[in-house]
Parts: sequence; C-alpha cells; structure tokens
Amino acid sequence: MERNNIKNISFTELGLNDNIIQALKKEKIVKPTEIQAVTFEKINSGKSFTAKSYTGSGKTLAYILPLYINAINNTEKGNKYLILVPTHELAFQVNRQIEALNKNSGNNVTSVVITGNINITRQIEHLREKQTFVIGTPGRIHELIKKKKIAAHLIKTLVIDEGDKMLDDNNYQVTYDVRKTLMRDTQILMFSASMSKKALEKFSTLTSEYENIEAEPAKKVPDSVKHMYVVCDKNKKVETVRSIINAIKPKKALIFVNGEYMIEEITAKLKYHHYNAECIYGKVDNNKRKNVINSFLNNKTDILVATDMAARGLHVDGIDLVINVTPVEEADIYLHRSGRCGRNGRQGTSISIVTENEVRFIKEYRKALGINIVEKKLFKGKLTAK
Repeated sequence: MERNNIKNISFTELGLNDNIIQALKKEKIVKPTEIQAVTFEKINSGKSFTAKSYTGSGKTLAYILPLYINAINNTEKGNKYLILVPTHELAFQVNRQIEALNKNSGNNVTSVVITGNINITRQIEHLREKQTFVIGTPGRIHELIKKKKIAAHLIKTLVIDEGDKMLDDNNYQVTYDVRKTLMRDTQILMFSASMSKKALEKFSTLTSEYENIEAEPAKKVPDSVKHMYVVCDKNKKVETVRSIINAIKPKKALIFVNGEYMIEEITAKLKYHHYNAECIYGKVDNNKRKNVINSFLNNKTDILVATDMAARGLHVDGIDLVINVTPVEEADIYLHRSGRCGRNGRQGTSISIVTENEVRFIKEYRKALGINIVEKKLFKGKLTAK
C-alpha cells in the first residue's frame, strides 16, 4: 500500500465489517492510524516483520485488530496467538483491548493473561479452556509450554510487544527459548517505539525472512506536549513534586520515579495533602497492582507514581501531566515517558525535576530529540519563567 494513500484510508477500506467499526467507535476510534493501516494486510498475509512507531500511535490495536478478526472468522478452539510482553501491567493492558472489543461488538474471542508471581495452578486451570489469545511474560509462558499446558504447535502468530525491551540482554534468551518451541513457519511480529540495531540483529535469530516497517518516522514527540524542567536540591525533589502538582492542578498525572523508597515517600506526601494518589513498583503485590491500575484507568485515581518498568506499555487517555523525578540517560526512555500525555491531540505537559548535576540529561534530550525544554522555577505557588 502506498504511503500517500495510507493517511486517508478508512476501516471499511481495510475490510472491517460494520459490527467491528461500530465497536471501535464506542472507544472513540474512527480512523486507523498509520501503523494500523500499514501493518493490517501484512499481518493477514502471514508474513513476519518488525514495526517501529512512536509512543501513542496505536501499536497494540495494530496487531490485536487483524488477529481478533481472524479469530472471529475461525471459531475452532485452541491457542492461536501468543503475545509476549515485558511486564504484568502491559499484559493486562493488552487483554483489556480484547475485552473491550468483545464487549462492544458482542463477540466472545477468548484470552488469558499468564505472568509470573501469580498462582500457576489457577493459570493451568484457565488454559484448559483453550483460549485463542495467550498474553504474558516470557518466563512463565516458557514454563507452561514445557509443561505442555500451552499448545505451542498450534500458535500461528507470535507477537513480541515492546521489542526493544524483550530483546535486551535480560530478556532475549527466554524470548528466544519461547520462539524455539513454536513451529518453524510461525509468523513472528515485533512492535516497538524504538528499534536499536542490536534488537534488529537479535530479531533475525527468531526468523530468517522478515521486513522492517517504520510508520510515521518523522513524528517523534507530539506537538501537543510542552517540555519543561525545574532545578532543585536532591533532598527537595519530593516537596517539588507536590508543588508542581499544586501549581498545575492536573486532571490526571503520571509520576516516574526509579527508587522504591522515594516512590512510597512521594505517594505518602501527596496523600497527606489530600491528593488522590497511588503507586506501583516491582514488589507491590500483583492483586494490588492490578487494582491500582484499574483505578487509574477508570478515573478513580488522579495520580499514579510508578517506575518505568511498572508503567511500561501503560496507555491511558486523559493524562495531562508527566513528572520525571529521576532522569534517565536514554532519550528514547524520556520519549516513552513524555508520550504518556498529550495523546490523541490533547494538550500535555512533561516536567523533569533535576539537580544541577542532572541538567546534562536535559541537554542530551534536546539534542537527541530536537525539542525545546524550557527551564521553569517555582515562585509563590506558580511555575514561572526562569
């Protein structure tokens, strides 16, 4: 399909029936994004590929939608589609998309979430129902394949979501192990907002014939997001978070902190000042994490404090403020964080809280991403020009 024709294509032209189109409209999705349009036919063709597109471009629906439609047309029971993700939260996020399509279309495409740190006996019981979609983290998925609880030989398509993370040094081997249990001709798809040379090299070990797709490569940072930073002493960061929240008064905020103690401290401080805030990080009980995310998704919680891993793949409409309490070296991760706000054309603000020694990160983001990040100061409860 020619790129010039993609931007104006409709769901009808992609071959969706009216039932699915109306189901998408209930989610306020009326037109396919470029990544959805450019990959739809390729997924249906059975070809393997990698797909790179910016955060918030609709990558999850890009692979769920064609596979979901195929599942409707083929009612034979059995595991057909395996989706590997790096985190518990992203697994449930993907599953929620399938559940939303079921609810809004009246179909009943079955799915199950399989991740570590959850009772394996209960997961095995669920797998006896032979769900069409199996979504989860690679370690537990591989364990259950070895136990012959997941029918690896029936899997038609393997999707590797957040591919840059799934093929890094920590996750590549187990992802590779899962792939080796599948049939040689299994379709392999990898989606990611960033695609390093190293990740592409590792993907080539999973399948010999594939295509690399990059949709909307020029749009790295949404124009709807304003970028700012505030300089303060390290021991003032927690109080600075509260001051920024008080100054901006966001409807919905996501705060990134890499450090469990500071996450708890910030959350406690916000709650003390009567803000509706919750937190998630690695050691939080799975049931609590699920409840916290559902509360944030359903607008019962206004502020979520989280680590990068806990929030990876978390796509929530309506976030108008992202605060980066602990800066990261990689500009791509800053891009992931900032991309959580300003979605679907809405206005958003991304603010980094840095020490004098951390200002170098701001300079690196500016250079790598070509964006203007303006320094602000807090004065009498307001954010003002430096």
